[in-house]
Amino acid sequence: MLSLADILIVVAFVLYSIGVGLRSRAKASRNLEEYFLAGRTLPGWKAGISMAATQFAADTPLLVTGLIAVAGVFSLWRLWIYAVAFLMLGFLLAASWRRAQVLTDAEFTEIRYGGGAAAVLRGFKALYFGTLFNCTVLAWVLFAAKSIAEPFLLWHQWLPEWCFLPFVTLIQWIGVPLATNPGGEMVWVLSANNLISILAIVAVTALYSTTGGLRSVVNTDILQFALMMVATAVFAWIVVGEVGGLAALPDRIADLFAAGRTIDGISPDQILAFDPWNAKGVTLPLLAVFALQWLVQLNADGTGYLAQRSMACRSDTDAKQAAIVFTVAQVLVRSLLWLPLGLGLLLLFPPDPPALDPHATAPLAQLTAEREMTYVRGIAETLPSGFKGLMLTAMLAALASTVDTHLNWGSSYWTNDIYKRFFCPLVLKREPDPRRLVWVARAANLLILAIALLIMTQLSSIRMAWQTSLLLGAGMGIPLVLRWLWWRMTALAEIAAVVVSLVLAPVLLLTLPATDDDALRLLIMALVSSAAAVVTAWLRGPEDHAVLQAFYRRVRPPGFWSPIARSLDMPDDGPHRLWIGCLMTATAAVSLFCLLVAIGSWLCGSPAPPWAPSRTLYLWTLAIVGFALVPVWWRAAFQSRQW
Repeated sequence: MLSLADILIVVAFVLYSIGVGLRSRAKASRNLEEYFLAGRTLPGWKAGISMAATQFAADTPLLVTGLIAVAGVFSLWRLWIYAVAFLMLGFLLAASWRRAQVLTDAEFTEIRYGGGAAAVLRGFKALYFGTLFNCTVLAWVLFAAKSIAEPFLLWHQWLPEWCFLPFVTLIQWIGVPLATNPGGEMVWVLSANNLISILAIVAVTALYSTTGGLRSVVNTDILQFALMMVATAVFAWIVVGEVGGLAALPDRIADLFAAGRTIDGISPDQILAFDPWNAKGVTLPLLAVFALQWLVQLNADGTGYLAQRSMACRSDTDAKQAAIVFTVAQVLVRSLLWLPLGLGLLLLFPPDPPALDPHATAPLAQLTAEREMTYVRGIAETLPSGFKGLMLTAMLAALASTVDTHLNWGSSYWTNDIYKRFFCPLVLKREPDPRRLVWVARAANLLILAIALLIMTQLSSIRMAWQTSLLLGAGMGIPLVLRWLWWRMTALAEIAAVVVSLVLAPVLLLTLPATDDDALRLLIMALVSSAAAVVTAWLRGPEDHAVLQAFYRRVRPPGFWSPIARSLDMPDDGPHRLWIGCLMTATAAVSLFCLLVAIGSWLCGSPAPPWAPSRTLYLWTLAIVGFALVPVWWRAAFQSRQW
């Protein structure tokens, strides 16, 4: 039950967010560049923290808690490996994204390629990524909202019957229970509670994000990220203290498993392992996915809201810094809070022995969903008044920071790449007024929300939605990177990759449905789609020479563009810039991963790999290497010189 202090903290955050949106309304209403890119005035640190706030979604700590419990710490490498893509964005591509001077990555296709195929690809991406992919991710974020809200937002106790009962009637008419336990006695009352909570959350988020545009999104993201970091640190401190402190974690986990309260036969060392030698169920396909997932995913080159933040920066240096700040905050800092917290929650709320019988038929997805909910249960049962309100506000803020970004980003496709690019010239036969476009963008937010809410009712767990979104994007990563590095890439090649992904995804989901086949599905999707793109580019490429010259002169992409550079009498420094960018990406990745494993292993009491001479020597070596490399990539990140 929330206290008055808890409620006041939540209300204060809501009022602040609405105020930020209203203060930015005048500037955002001028044109689409002000609305979607904040007039291209963002400093790098602000853009980077905004990226981190979006990724620090309310559903992600639930996902991490579930993964640690059922698959161990090593399973989180599937999330951590994205650091390579984020660092590559910073050191290699962020400045080029900004120099492109476009509003969306879909618009980028028409300056990279040109012609009818590029126009088709632009419209296709706007619909595919702006609607299907974006709304699916938004739906999974809203799915997490009901898990967070249900224990705390008890509308049936606060509202009079005449106000509450219509929501019960509505949810029964829809016929889709929104309670976390659809078979419970109060399913329709709790579903109505959750419906009101979700509608209230999206109403507040839509209000400030649609009025103030990206400025309000970024300014609220700064507070949201700070709240989430402070609240998570307090939560982790209390939970770990409840189970005996950091030093007690390994022994307490060993005791838990000695009592037979384990999941799917996983051992204590496997739960704590950072390395594949101690982890459970590691196969070559799984290692291949963990190693390549940064490349075989939709955001491999920053496509989406990461590119949007890069394009909104005030300089090329700020665009680079944004991605680096984002990576450090996202992969290193927040993970070091979540690791002991996830293990502490496993000890504080141990698995139920009957559900862990060797002959139990409960699917892994169900067990994972149960473990995900221990995060919310920990907030409800361990935090005192005031801190509970702080954590609830932080969770709602994290939810809002993801929802506002996906609304703003998704509506940019609908407005700039569908309405302005196609509907106005082909149907209305006129150029749209800049202020009218902003109102179209605001209306698009509401349509995106409606689609996401419909999709949300079909999700069975956060993890399932996460895996599905990974599969849909797996075939696009390599072609998206190649369009920057290889002058022969074509619009038809990208179309081939998208079409193959759409056709192959349902086939793989039907033929390889088991959880153990996730890695194989992703590898097949990436290989087949990328091969289709490369073959198409080789047979039908390159694009028109004049289009490529204009693109190279405008963007100065890294990579292999020698024929185009020579035709323009410009220096062919693309391979050199590619080499330096990749070197800095690798250096920063090694540094961050060494620090993550060293500090994380110390916090959690994780074992060293069997080949290490001693655990102490192993951890000290990682820490020294990690810290020694920091000055190298830090200097490269914050110098103004561009490669």
